[in-house]
Amino acid sequence: MRILVLGVGKTGKLVADVAAERGHSVHVLDAKENKDGAALTAPFVAGFDVVIDFTTPEAVLTNMRAVLATGAKMVIGTTGWYDKLNDMKSLTERRTASLLYGTNFSVGVQLMIKLTRQMITTLKDAGYSFSISETHHTSKLDSPSGTAITIAEAVKKSLDSIDDVPIESIRTADVAGIHTVEAKSSGDRILLTHDSTSRRPFAEGAVRAAEWLVKQKPGVYDIREVVDHL
Repeated sequence: MRILVLGVGKTGKLVADVAAERGHSVHVLDAKENKDGAALTAPFVAGFDVVIDFTTPEAVLTNMRAVLATGAKMVIGTTGWYDKLNDMKSLTERRTASLLYGTNFSVGVQLMIKLTRQMITTLKDAGYSFSISETHHTSKLDSPSGTAITIAEAVKKSLDSIDDVPIESIRTADVAGIHTVEAKSSGDRILLTHDSTSRRPFAEGAVRAAEWLVKQKPGVYDIREVVDHL
């Protein structure tokens, strides 16, 4: 499989390494080579089976518009752009392209979200309050993290509530990512935590997602809906 990786940050580099380890042909574009998406012409994009984006909230929308307009397949690991999700879904459908997005491609994180739903469903009528904390490296641009927002949405849905769930965001040294859901009552406290000791699970999940996407018909896919197939 021919994979184009956009972004040469820590996760983007690891995505390229994992893809190569899995036997794929990989080409990487950094921001200087792809200023304002200029490198993503239709002939260039056509040379790849799938594009994986791990750039920045500022760059990802330009990249998506350029790639999806060609009818290509694209996996988005970048967060911080979901206010434009409906626009990108519409573009994908109009161009008969393929888009697979998610705030976190780690299988472990996706399992945590499922467990969070189960915990909330069990405890929501037992006098518990719920909150979320997330800790990331200081270079992470979006706050709270996209994963924390996704967890909060799962909590709200399980509670059948429109109220916001408190999220504490912490930025410190080189932390790959820690997410904790706290359920607290007057007599006890339950903590559900996912602690990423490496970015590798994110990268592996993204590459597996790309492998899955190239076999599917055009459309828009959420990692939460397809993670069991990866």
